[in-house]
Amino acid sequence: MDVSFDATRRELTTDQGTLRYHEAGDPDAPPLVLLHGSGPGVTGWRNYRGNLGFFAETHRTYVLEFPGFGVSDAVEGHPVLTAGSSVIRFLDALDIPSAAVIGNSMGGVVGVNLAMKKPDRIDKLVTIGGVGPNLTSPSPSEGLRLLQEFTDYPDKDKLVRWLRSMVYDRSLVTDELIAERWEAAINPDAQKTAQMMYGSAAFEMQQQFLAQSDNPPYWATMHKVACPTLLTWGRDDRVSPPDMSAVPARLIPDAELHIFPKCGHWVMIEAKDAFEATVRAFLTR
Repeated sequence: MDVSFDATRRELTTDQGTLRYHEAGDPDAPPLVLLHGSGPGVTGWRNYRGNLGFFAETHRTYVLEFPGFGVSDAVEGHPVLTAGSSVIRFLDALDIPSAAVIGNSMGGVVGVNLAMKKPDRIDKLVTIGGVGPNLTSPSPSEGLRLLQEFTDYPDKDKLVRWLRSMVYDRSLVTDELIAERWEAAINPDAQKTAQMMYGSAAFEMQQQFLAQSDNPPYWATMHKVACPTLLTWGRDDRVSPPDMSAVPARLIPDAELHIFPKCGHWVMIEAKDAFEATVRAFLTR
């Protein structure tokens, strides 16, 4: 199976612009949608290029590129909200009634919200860090503060510091990775999205809004997630520390939690083989 970038690249015209994605696997296999996280230079391909071939062995696997990160066409609105609506647009356009979903960090938050609001569209859910509130760890976390510093005044040194906070094994932060992420991070759409999510001013506004809002935070209503859910976490995650997992593990009725040792935020990359085996067992159970 050819799971190279060019062989799997696809695009889809919708009423809100073009969605781009990667696709591999048997067309008759059950669908699986991979949702990427956020941060400088992120794309779905960069998050999951090492996992696409594995999951395509058992599922028709789609790696969706969210609007506003420099690949799919940008749309108006907050990136987390537009990401969720783009998943529904994507499923509708491909005539997929429902699918299993894997979401990394922000992609996991998107998956949880879809599971609560559109329960008929999500069969099973796998999250990779990022879901829930900080209980005993500082908020914002070390990794998020470094991300905020980069977003306010981008330069390569700050990018490297942030990338190193994402992993347990610093050797994964290669010159090639730094160059790739830097080139993508200076894309105008990606910069606009980053400012909306992680800029200091935007962060302060979000905190004030949450303090004054009568609506509960999304994690407080996770008891509404009805589908089987696998929460995966790196024990050494400095972006979303593992104490965050306690709330979703308790509130989601059919949740199980797997924590990988010597692993940071990018579980699907740093604990690749163990992550893939654990998720396959969950998806095919």
